[in-house]
Amino acid sequence: MARAHWGCCPWLVLLCACAWGHPKTADLGGQDVRNCSTNPPYLPVTVVNTTVSLTALRQQMQTQNLSAYIIPDTDAHMNEYIGQHDERRAWITGFTGSAGTAVVTMKKAAVWTDSRYWTQAERQMDCNWELHKEVGTTPIVTWLLTEIPAGGCVGFDPFLLSIDTWESYNLALQGSNRQLVSITTNLVDLVWGSERPPVPNQPIYALQEAFTGSTWQEKVSDVRSQMQKHQKAPTAVLLSALEETAWLFNLRASDIPYNPFFYSYTLLTDSSIRLFANKSRFSSETLNYLNSSCTGPMCVQIEDYSQVRDSIQAYALGDVRIWIGTSYTMYGIYEVIPKEKLVTDTYSPVMMTKAVKNSKEQALLKASHVRDAVAVIRYLVWLEKNVPKGTVDEFSGAELVDKFRGEEQFSSGPSFETISASGLNAALAHYSPTKELNRKLSSDEMYLLDSGGQYWDGTTDITRTVHWGTPSAFQKEAYTRVLIGNIDLSRLIFPAATSGRMVEAFARRALWDAGLNYGHGTGHGIGNFLCVHEWPVGFQSNNIAMAKGMFTSIEPGYYKDGEFGIRLEDVALVVEAKTKYPGSYLTFEVVSFVPYDRNLIDVSLLSPEHLQYLNRYYQTIREKVGPELQRRQLLEEFKWLQQHTEPLAARAPDTASWASVLVVSTLAILGWSV
Repeated sequence: MARAHWGCCPWLVLLCACAWGHPKTADLGGQDVRNCSTNPPYLPVTVVNTTVSLTALRQQMQTQNLSAYIIPDTDAHMNEYIGQHDERRAWITGFTGSAGTAVVTMKKAAVWTDSRYWTQAERQMDCNWELHKEVGTTPIVTWLLTEIPAGGCVGFDPFLLSIDTWESYNLALQGSNRQLVSITTNLVDLVWGSERPPVPNQPIYALQEAFTGSTWQEKVSDVRSQMQKHQKAPTAVLLSALEETAWLFNLRASDIPYNPFFYSYTLLTDSSIRLFANKSRFSSETLNYLNSSCTGPMCVQIEDYSQVRDSIQAYALGDVRIWIGTSYTMYGIYEVIPKEKLVTDTYSPVMMTKAVKNSKEQALLKASHVRDAVAVIRYLVWLEKNVPKGTVDEFSGAELVDKFRGEEQFSSGPSFETISASGLNAALAHYSPTKELNRKLSSDEMYLLDSGGQYWDGTTDITRTVHWGTPSAFQKEAYTRVLIGNIDLSRLIFPAATSGRMVEAFARRALWDAGLNYGHGTGHGIGNFLCVHEWPVGFQSNNIAMAKGMFTSIEPGYYKDGEFGIRLEDVALVVEAKTKYPGSYLTFEVVSFVPYDRNLIDVSLLSPEHLQYLNRYYQTIREKVGPELQRRQLLEEFKWLQQHTEPLAARAPDTASWASVLVVSTLAILGWSV
């Protein structure tokens, strides 16, 4: 799943959350825990005093002749996670939730956020701030129209508003005699001053050739070829998403939590390559790798990151046409390019090319999932032994699975904040524990683990739900229906170029049959040591059509409020399907290799086709992961794997002999000895 920020689902910036969010906390708020009407006001001890910073911000607003100032929760690249020095909204408000917009006028200050963060916001914001329990630009503009006078100016940092968000604000304010004003110097940064955390300065490095699908020169040549074939004949491609530049040049760093990116832009023309970044972070070897000492068409010129707007503006003075992906380009760049010189698509050619992995990239990503399975299996074996002792909590469990992943070859940390949720906490689909707030794991409760790793050869994301005691009949039914949904979508055969949203319902059908459902998305793309929630692949309405070579997660779930939660997530490769008659059809090849919890499967709900699929999947797990466990002398884990991948047989209550026949026939199908 994915966290509720906008780097990987930028078109949802006006909605309450991405379909697969991983926010830090998940609270449902009722009555405001603050009492600002008393003297002195009653405030939780967790509240942050913002009086001084707000006063200073209003002074800055006054110098710019502003009536209001908008402070989004984004950074300049629509990253899913943002660095500490970009957490402006959190610093000015005290509210640290990952989603929410702040607006300050000369007399009032307010925050808009969704229901997951209401209680958190009330516990962190002082009485300087109003909490509005709704999201989107419409309620913000409605409030602004009542709070600022006609003729007032609403300021914003153009590098923190996407093109779509700017357009929605601009449209809503039209005819109101109030004006949006773009101010490139961020006013919160001026107030934050020396207290603001520094921009990361770790080295930017080149991936070894063994971990790349193509050289950067091959990728540049491919993008230039797409430029030449484009009917509007763009002279340049502008890349604003950090993952685009990282992928294009096979470069990585650690500027963004959980994502191996670095602050950058790229302007690629038919005769030059300009990379905007901090040049001091490149070693001489990396500069040599980029051919940065020359000026030819295959030489990468490093320019200062802060100069990108001026450089683009200067380039746009010529007879040029600049190709951009509107989903990741911020208004700060967009506004300096004359509209007649823009070539726009929802996604840049790099984003589209990156979505389809070549054969080497596929092999790399598959290999990372084998090692990742080892880490998860080690953790599940450890839990079986230690949960009954009552010594494991959600947070310590999350730390341990991260530790196990860190011990795997080529590991580069987790790919997102681990969701380790027991009992009723698992019913909050995007819950993550903290050291201070967590729940003990118990043999009497279901436990949901949604976690992933970054490796030099790939990025992983997997969810398993387990129960070590005696689950209820309803828990087993719900789990099995979720499993059926996972299987039904994973084994589906569909025409090539089918959109994910057209087949997404197959993951829900078994739940719908029983009047059950889940409220998040069914899957997202995944990268090669890049973003764990890599767009534009997935099952949402704005995702692109499925194509051979794409990777996506498949992750149905079910959540019983106040009791338990279930999610089963695998990563799958889109491959050609073998059909009886000729045609262009696709299906999925699952590359996650951790067995499901047998204790929660009601076999009587599974069809023979489900059983056959599941048992073949278990045989694949044995073949892929078993040798790796044996090679590393993880004999206890190997024994566990063998036990948990024993073939399942249909349950026939009326005759034991029929069950025996099915066992024998299933084993025969698999080619196992009987």
